[in-house]
Amino acid sequence: MKQAVMVVVASLACAPAVRAGGVADWSVIAQNAVVVEGRKFPGEAAVYMGIVHAAIYDAAVGVAGGYRPYRVSPAVPPGASLDAAVATAAHRVLVGLFPGQQVALDAAYAASLAGIPDGQPKADGIAAGEEVGAGILELPAIDGLNSTVPYIQPQPGPGVWEPTASTPPLGTKLPLVVPLALDAASQFRPDGPAPLRSHQYAADVAYVKRVGRVDSGARTEEQTRIALFWTDHDILQWNRNLLRLAADRGLSQVRTARLLAMAHVAGSDAMIACFDAKYHYLSWRPLHAIQRADTDGNPQTQADPTWQPLRPTPNHPEYPSAHACHTTAVTQALERFFGTGAVPFSLDSLVTGETRRYGRLKDVVEEVNRARVWAGFHFASSDEEGSRLGRRVGRFVARNFFQPLECPRASSN
Repeated sequence: MKQAVMVVVASLACAPAVRAGGVADWSVIAQNAVVVEGRKFPGEAAVYMGIVHAAIYDAAVGVAGGYRPYRVSPAVPPGASLDAAVATAAHRVLVGLFPGQQVALDAAYAASLAGIPDGQPKADGIAAGEEVGAGILELPAIDGLNSTVPYIQPQPGPGVWEPTASTPPLGTKLPLVVPLALDAASQFRPDGPAPLRSHQYAADVAYVKRVGRVDSGARTEEQTRIALFWTDHDILQWNRNLLRLAADRGLSQVRTARLLAMAHVAGSDAMIACFDAKYHYLSWRPLHAIQRADTDGNPQTQADPTWQPLRPTPNHPEYPSAHACHTTAVTQALERFFGTGAVPFSLDSLVTGETRRYGRLKDVVEEVNRARVWAGFHFASSDEEGSRLGRRVGRFVARNFFQPLECPRASSN
């Protein structure tokens, strides 16, 4: 482990609450609606979070100015309430995405508005938020999220992915979801996994076979802990820690909205691009690759029918690693936001109860890539390819969206 990474073991229940106004409040409401109540797995949850945070950003920027809108640029009178605009936009979008949660979302919205003094600024903020919310709900990505795409198993055989659980495969609709920023889901599609008969493939199999097994004697206690650390729901894990980062840096509401939108839109499109590649290549997981190594035609691999990973394998194709795609895209967005990769940063995990501290953003990426192999989920080259894809997506989003205006207007928000 690099010295730049420090570990603090603490009770997360005792961690200080993060509050930075309406932007942070509705970010937390969004993560709960998407993951806790909506039960979306990380691939789809990333897209939902990207949509909601694009709305929060456009509402905040519509009031405060300073940055180019993502999609909707409402006409907002001076002095409008940023909190009212953000709450209204987020509420409208969340109700549109999750109509079954309307009662709870209406209650949260009423509580938000109750804390804002009545008057013209509040009314103007609400009007701006309504306009933003309506515009964001017209995103074509939403049609894809509402679609049903059944999985059709191709002819089984060496290298071909087969479901690793009795439940339906995850993320089958994501390749057809229109990205929030990319021109197409396949825009940065990688070249594909290593050929089964290659030395690279054999090396990948041998390494994960040794360190990813549930009872591996080659994996250290610390490596096991790190592997488990990164089995938290990565959208919840990233969002709560992004909010902590914004609070620690003392970011204003509009800058917090920008940071969250950059990270979540980059993460959204990284997941869409990743699942496009996953279902294009349909590459098998280490679970089946190791158990059936006697069928792969590679004399350097050895089958072990008893092999099991540290934790149950995610039920979608192996290549490329979704966690690597998502984490790298998010860290690229953060690097562009702060103008440097040397950003001291901490993340916690509800799985292990630890907080890990990093001196550089790339330390997070390197750790995730190792952790997914130690968990027995991925081949090392798949994590590397996932990071390469996420890097390209993150840079594209940060370069083409959420840019500052040349002459931002002053605001007290």
